[in-house]
Amino acid sequence: MARLLIRLTLLLSVCSSAMATASEVSLTVTLPRLNVAEYHAPYVAVWIEDEQRQATQVAVWYDVAMANGEGQQWLKDLRQWWRRGGRALSMPVDGLTGATRGPGQHTVSTRLTAALSSLPPGQYQLVVEAAREVGGREVLQLPVTLPLTAQQLPSEITGQSELGAIRLHF
Repeated sequence: MARLLIRLTLLLSVCSSAMATASEVSLTVTLPRLNVAEYHAPYVAVWIEDEQRQATQVAVWYDVAMANGEGQQWLKDLRQWWRRGGRALSMPVDGLTGATRGPGQHTVSTRLTAALSSLPPGQYQLVVEAAREVGGREVLQLPVTLPLTAQQLPSEITGQSELGAIRLHF
């Protein structure tokens, strides 16, 4: 009986893990429409942090269209991201960097799924940071336990100013 219970537990664990890796995980980042005189689309960074605060980079949105790569000089305004490995990156990074986004819902999925599936089981923080010229800065952290299971998702947190709802889902 004990062997059957152990096998059943292992089978359930494998099935949960397979379901999490077989499904694409998406992060919906909502940038609120702000009623301000001078609006600039925010720079946004998304990364996954382990318990030792080591970062796995997922996405960085900044002004890639500025002449001579001048948009890169403002990346340091994403202060936590900058300290968690942003300054070590040589921009632009294929598959990681992209243009700023305006108000609305924006989805990060393929890169996020790859990053999550490359990490060992454990406790993590999914971090989203936004900084806006002539505006504010906000950081949101969503706790994540790997491997992901259907019972954990969806998971959501909502910002106060520069970020709206941040939602992790299959």
